[in-house]
Amino acid sequence: MALTSVERISRQLKHQSVDRIGCMESFWTCTVRKWHEQGKLPPEMDPVDYFHLDLRTCWPFDLKIEYGKADVLVAEDEDTQTLLDGNGATLRRHKKHDSTPEHIGYAIHDRADWEEKAKPFLTAVPERIRLEQYREEKRKAAESETFFCWGGVNVFEAIHPIVGHETLLLGMALDPEWIRDMADTYATMLIGLMEELFARGGKPDGIWFFEDMGFKGRPFMSPEMYRELIKPAHKRTMDFIHAQGLPVIMHSCGFVEPLLPDMIDAGIDCLQAMEVKAGMDVLRIYRNFGDRIALMGGLDVRPIAANDRDGIRRELENKVPLLKAGNGFILHSDHSIPESTEMESYRYFLETGLALGQYKA
Repeated sequence: MALTSVERISRQLKHQSVDRIGCMESFWTCTVRKWHEQGKLPPEMDPVDYFHLDLRTCWPFDLKIEYGKADVLVAEDEDTQTLLDGNGATLRRHKKHDSTPEHIGYAIHDRADWEEKAKPFLTAVPERIRLEQYREEKRKAAESETFFCWGGVNVFEAIHPIVGHETLLLGMALDPEWIRDMADTYATMLIGLMEELFARGGKPDGIWFFEDMGFKGRPFMSPEMYRELIKPAHKRTMDFIHAQGLPVIMHSCGFVEPLLPDMIDAGIDCLQAMEVKAGMDVLRIYRNFGDRIALMGGLDVRPIAANDRDGIRRELENKVPLLKAGNGFILHSDHSIPESTEMESYRYFLETGLALGQYKA
């Protein structure tokens, strides 16, 4: 008997039997816009709804120091805009495609700046919550019986937008107590905001943290630094979430495998992304950790982006039959679907993956 998406994902996160593997995907904004312009995706329609994916997220918190503040245009040329945001960060963004912004500068350089310009303002005030947006997305998910996740960052991804990666990582070595204080401050705010949100808007089906902690071939920090400075805040937030009866999915780009034993100990229930080009190997991770956590992703997006059907099929056939054995694998690319992808290629990836991911009755 076919399960609803809520039933399917809930069971997979516990490694319980299901009818088929679940499916989820992340799409670049420009990819969706292209499909709309080509007439392949109905106007205003979300790919999650169009492809009947099993999981959707809603990002309802504004964690900026000056919450609610619109970005201020500082400079502009034919291809880019330079903006000052509510964290006091100056960022250059491309107009024509989605990408990580170029980091120009930050208002917070050290512990003194943090204590004066940031920490006193990082409190769990209700105005940081986009409550009506959350309620509406939750309602839509309930109507389609789609697994609904609160989505947002955890402490590492909250800290670097106010100080930059360089200052954050140097601080881990040179002023670890400062980093620990920042992580604890954001953990306290996140928990307070979740308490307010759940009381007023109801609980989601799960939590999806964005927490990019690696780049190609290695994590941003040693396992020891993660264990001492970031893990305690992760454990605080995830202990709170588990006390609410909710599972935790954590997205982390880059090569984070050395951190994974401690990430699991901190409380993640599912690891998402597992970028092939960064050195992550979903089959190796499945062998080593697949009995302890569910996995989502790890399927190389490059054949999809190149519209290479033979490559897509090889990638799926080499991985999905093995990964589905533990009832804990959810179909997703190893990152997101870029603008070069034709809708037919993504559809082929999805339909082929789900065909391979069926379980016998």
